[in-house]
Amino acid sequence: MILIAGLGSIGRRHLRNLLALGERDIVLYRTRRATLPDDELDGFPVETDLRRTLERKPAAVIIANPTALHLDVAIPAAEAGCHILLEKPISHSFERVDELKQALRRGGGKCLVGFQYRFHPTLRSVAEIVQGGEIGRALSFRAQYNEYLPACHPWEDYRQGYAARADLGGGAILTFCHPLDYLHWLLGDVDSLWAIVDRLSDLELSAEDTAEIGLRFVGGPIGSLHLGYNQQPPTHWLEIVGTQGALRWDNADGVLRWYHSADQAWRHINPPLGFERNALFLEEMKHFLSVIRGEAEPVCTLEDGEIALQLALDARLSSEQGKLIRYSV
Repeated sequence: MILIAGLGSIGRRHLRNLLALGERDIVLYRTRRATLPDDELDGFPVETDLRRTLERKPAAVIIANPTALHLDVAIPAAEAGCHILLEKPISHSFERVDELKQALRRGGGKCLVGFQYRFHPTLRSVAEIVQGGEIGRALSFRAQYNEYLPACHPWEDYRQGYAARADLGGGAILTFCHPLDYLHWLLGDVDSLWAIVDRLSDLELSAEDTAEIGLRFVGGPIGSLHLGYNQQPPTHWLEIVGTQGALRWDNADGVLRWYHSADQAWRHINPPLGFERNALFLEEMKHFLSVIRGEAEPVCTLEDGEIALQLALDARLSSEQGKLIRYSV
């Protein structure tokens, strides 16, 4: 049995993908605060008492409720021995994260953090090229992840969604923290960080809508990441410059452009024919099912999630205190 906690847009996506992969033993844990209609949920058993639900011994729990509420479900699920797919970011603070780690050790379950860009085929090509030294030594990077918040979930009032609300763990940095994960995956440990974070737009929200984050990685690569809620049209791209070439990846078309200095020409690596956004989540779910069956270890661990959360929270701290933050590695 697989339990889904949180039935907003991402929880429902996970539900549809489980069904597409042939899974039918699914239970929904709900508080009934979702802003979407319930039609597609008809026919599935619903529980409103978490303790009673965990007594049914689910093999796994998918945690897709608002960020600030993740650990309220994750900790008892881990104690019950469940495998966990924990949506990103793992929480809005480090309070109780150690409690989750201890619960996982006692319960014996595995935790996969839901950074779905780990499953993007051409971003995986970036990892192979960079880590294989195909562009030489990485020197610098630029990345942007910007959307227009009211257009992200057009079916709801953006002001009530978790992404706009500091009390639910929202804000541009936590909501769009994907690059903080994949930059660490691609370039290694962070040496130092600085940031400028603010609420600059006319949007009605209680968290930041704009962040410029500078990062220096151990071994030298430096660059910046821009995150925001104000971009029309949205943009999400990454550029890495090395001693022997450069890479440009654009999420809009999924194409990776690779300049190899020996050839003095651009190569193009395209995603598979018919590739679309849900493929990332579908591959993530296939992987999670393999973790549940004991056939694989999580490709994005709780420790990876901790690193992304630390960088996100430190970006706010750097801006508040006007200082560079250094890490010992």
